[in-house]
Amino acid sequence: MMFFLLLFLLLSISGFIYYKAVGPNLSRRAAHNVSTLTEPEALDEMYSLYPHLRRWLVERKSHGQWRSTTLTTPDNVRLHAYVVPADRPTRRTVILIHGYRSQAVEMLHLAYLYHHQLHFNVVMPDLRAHGHSQGSAIGFGYTDAADVRLWMHHADSLFRPEHGEHTQMVIHGLSMGAATAMFVAGQPQPPYVKAYVEDCGYSSVDAELTYMLRRDYFLPRFPFIPLASLICRWQQGWSFQEASCVESLRRARAPMLFIHGTADRYVPSHMVHELYAAKPHQKEIWEVPEVTHGRAYHDYPADYERRVSRFLDQYLYMEETAGSVSFQ
Repeated sequence: MMFFLLLFLLLSISGFIYYKAVGPNLSRRAAHNVSTLTEPEALDEMYSLYPHLRRWLVERKSHGQWRSTTLTTPDNVRLHAYVVPADRPTRRTVILIHGYRSQAVEMLHLAYLYHHQLHFNVVMPDLRAHGHSQGSAIGFGYTDAADVRLWMHHADSLFRPEHGEHTQMVIHGLSMGAATAMFVAGQPQPPYVKAYVEDCGYSSVDAELTYMLRRDYFLPRFPFIPLASLICRWQQGWSFQEASCVESLRRARAPMLFIHGTADRYVPSHMVHELYAAKPHQKEIWEVPEVTHGRAYHDYPADYERRVSRFLDQYLYMEETAGSVSFQ
């Protein structure tokens, strides 16, 4: 009897970890949104942190530069993104990938950086089950990588001049979005991808959930994380162990800038050293002193802009003219 009671307890705790982390759609409703905030709430939070964004967004909308677009995945899931064409035609394009239980508009500060200061076209997807995108569970970047590749192809088609060269594309992710970027980076690269920026991403799903389990519940990794991973494998088709950014980066060849705050208590800063060591070459690291999770741009906006711009200038060439771009 004691054995079955213990087994029930272990499975219950592991099931709780899985459902809390992956957020599956138990009701099987078509609409499933795991984002912590509604879009109006998220915008209000962004305006409180960056007051200048309110006017910038109003101007983009008045100029017809703030657009919604969707695409449908091979497994028939409708995904959503916001698209902001640059003020003048350019092939320079960035895909901005948001974090865990977040949404596209919570990348508005980086959209401002790339659009207003660096003069890029901007694409901000809502990952599966986040924002306006459909989906049944959180993919932790591992399963989201295939969706981001669809957005990359869409963006290249959108901003590539007719009969002209490909875009010059940057993939920039924050937190889980950074993990997504690293999973994309480990795959064969389209010719238009020039560089990656990962800001406070984790080394692996297993390591991140182990850290959170110890921090929040004072529980060890074993047996809970392996059991929760088995449930994820059964329910979602992937395990926490295989979702390793470190292993993905061993195969990555495109240049990558690593950014991490030394006071990060959500994704511990030691993880960035594992990630940086795994990346073979063409890499830089910026450890931001006394900065918490995802706040490097907020606390050091000028340094952030300068470091990102300087890094990207090494790999993106100057454009004499980008020709005309038709936005449909």
